[in-house]
Amino acid sequence: MANNLINPRDLDFLLYEVLDLEALCARPRFAEHSRETFDAVLDTARGIAEEHLLTHRKKNDSEEPRVVDGKVVMIPEVKAAVQAIADAGFIAATKDAAHGGMQLPHTVGGAALAWFDSANQATTSYPMLTAGAADLIAKFGSDAQRAKFLPPMFEGKFLGTMALTEPDAGSSLSDVRTKAAPAGDGTYRITGTKIWISGGDHELTENIIHLLLARIDGAPEGVKGISLFVVPKRIVHDDGSSGALNNVQLGGIIHKMGWRGTTSALLNFGEHGPCEGYLVGEANKGLAYMFRMMNDARISVGRSATSMAYSAYQYSLEYARQRKQGRLPGEKDPLRPPVAIIEHADIRRMLLHQKATVEGALCLVLGCARLMDDEETAATPEERERARLLLEALTPIAKTWPSIAGQDAISNAMQILGGYGYAREYDVEQLYRDNRLNQIHEGTNGIQSLDLLGRKVVMEKGAAYKALAGAILASVADAATALPEHAAALKAAVDELNITTLTLGKAMMAEPARALANANVYLDCTSRIVISWLWLRQAMVATRALAGSPSESDRLFYGGKLRAAQYYFAWELPQTGPMHTLLRSLESTPYEMAVDQF
Repeated sequence: MANNLINPRDLDFLLYEVLDLEALCARPRFAEHSRETFDAVLDTARGIAEEHLLTHRKKNDSEEPRVVDGKVVMIPEVKAAVQAIADAGFIAATKDAAHGGMQLPHTVGGAALAWFDSANQATTSYPMLTAGAADLIAKFGSDAQRAKFLPPMFEGKFLGTMALTEPDAGSSLSDVRTKAAPAGDGTYRITGTKIWISGGDHELTENIIHLLLARIDGAPEGVKGISLFVVPKRIVHDDGSSGALNNVQLGGIIHKMGWRGTTSALLNFGEHGPCEGYLVGEANKGLAYMFRMMNDARISVGRSATSMAYSAYQYSLEYARQRKQGRLPGEKDPLRPPVAIIEHADIRRMLLHQKATVEGALCLVLGCARLMDDEETAATPEERERARLLLEALTPIAKTWPSIAGQDAISNAMQILGGYGYAREYDVEQLYRDNRLNQIHEGTNGIQSLDLLGRKVVMEKGAAYKALAGAILASVADAATALPEHAAALKAAVDELNITTLTLGKAMMAEPARALANANVYLDCTSRIVISWLWLRQAMVATRALAGSPSESDRLFYGGKLRAAQYYFAWELPQTGPMHTLLRSLESTPYEMAVDQF
């Protein structure tokens, strides 16, 4: 079976035909780039994915990290792959040239990372967590901190983590209890415990840089008293070299059902001696700084889920074309040879569900990356503000929907492979386990649904929601002549969502907890409308391309896009109807279920 990851033709379609990536080259930040440089970057990413990541995806699942004599031991292929990613510049891909980065658009960086995610998410986690940690230091750290930490992090000499979660706090970061006591020399002494820290300990590099949340002595309670610190595993000297251990102790490795090649650590800070930390930015503003990284990380989780589901789709598509079994209904001659299972209608149904899911999700996460570029570099304040508002609304959807719908898609891939799909010797079974973790990464689905309905929809007098609805309706108007049925269906869906949103908004003013009890259904409903919008955009591009003189391969490609859009509008969008009915009724059985009644 071929090693299928992402369809490069689909990636080109989304980047250059739907998202107009080349237009970014006209902006000063990207003036040194062109389609040629973008393609070279993506070709390099694909090569690393196929040669350094995919080759040990199964091995680092079956031979997961273990602790021997207090140190983490893992297969050697991980170190080689991480170094290959660093050597190619991908940790610093979107960072400023002045800080040693390639100053690529987020859209290109996201597409490159999709190659890595689809090949081996566990190994990819190490350099990508480092990129996120480095981004925080670059944006909010001092000049001295940037000079000391960024070069070795970009080179892969140091790797990084996010150290947020604590055993008794979980996702409730306002309850963080790790302490930071001023040492009198500008540094702080860190004491506390963090858990579930991805990449929290290993021997891949000479140092690990933890971006850690803690409370300075005397800080206010709640979110207003949290500060952000750089806490290295080993003390870093001014020349960038690593010195003595910094009393960051490994308490243990946690063994999850998926992403087995990524260490998940319990870490104790300052338990056996002074643990030195360095304040990033201003005191008590740590959570605001960290949310910058977390919002990017939430889109990254969606990209991870998308890429895994995409890989599973490609595997099942290849298998369905090769596997011969059974005969079509109505065939009465038992001597006729069996057909490829892709000839069976139910197999095509499952493949079409996968195609509509993964290609819609890839459009979503790359579209969010494009909005990140617009927020930072668009020509006018109005364009940048529009991008910011759209990102606010789309981020909880981009994190959550690919992980949920993607899991259903991988389930269909497993079903298509039959018994092989459930066997650990085949990749799809691992992708199913790996992707299941994405529903909890960077905030559970429930937290994201509360964020969408309880915060994003009502923020700034509904500005983010209005920006999203306006963007969808602009696409509806664009498609009204060429694709009138799809345009009308999406227009009706937005009208229904407006009514539901107003109903829930009024209910939240009266009794927030009850009105938000079914926020998860609201997120599902809104997500389906958003993906329908993205399919309408793709279908319009395909329609215009088919109106020209496409090659035979392009004709099939664009025709497949139109079929996938048709599927989504016929099968998935109508499911929002019962959701509106449920939400508007303010049905509250789960909310009213007494704890003692379970």
